[in-house]
Amino acid sequence: MPNRRDLLKVAPFFAAVAAAQGAKLPNATMSAAQAKLIKEPFGDHHVYFEGPTDQLKSMTAGSLRLNAGATPHPPHDHTEEEFMVITEGTGEIVLDGKTTKVAPGAIMYSAAGKTHGILNTGKTPLTFYYFKWTK
Repeated sequence: MPNRRDLLKVAPFFAAVAAAQGAKLPNATMSAAQAKLIKEPFGDHHVYFEGPTDQLKSMTAGSLRLNAGATPHPPHDHTEEEFMVITEGTGEIVLDGKTTKVAPGAIMYSAAGKTHGILNTGKTPLTFYYFKWTK
């Protein structure tokens, strides 16, 4: 009989299957070790949750540990609204053409269709958590 640890190891798999099938996100707590890890040239990207909820067509929650001097992509816009919460390092966020220096504790909100981007200007990694959704 599987124990709880065995079940936790497969939880991300079941969450991904549910999201692919359009099922609502489960009520869950997920650690970074359980989140889907995507190794990118600019840093480690974790996707914790992705899919519809009771109130939203789509919700994504993740984090990015951005390498020193790196950016994940040029400033861009998308159909989702987005929050970014800086937890480690220093950088700059561009939002609607205005650049703001950021450090741990800074939060960005970007409405849908607004141009935004982030750059790690420090010599150590910059970590941020992001939350994007579409009604």
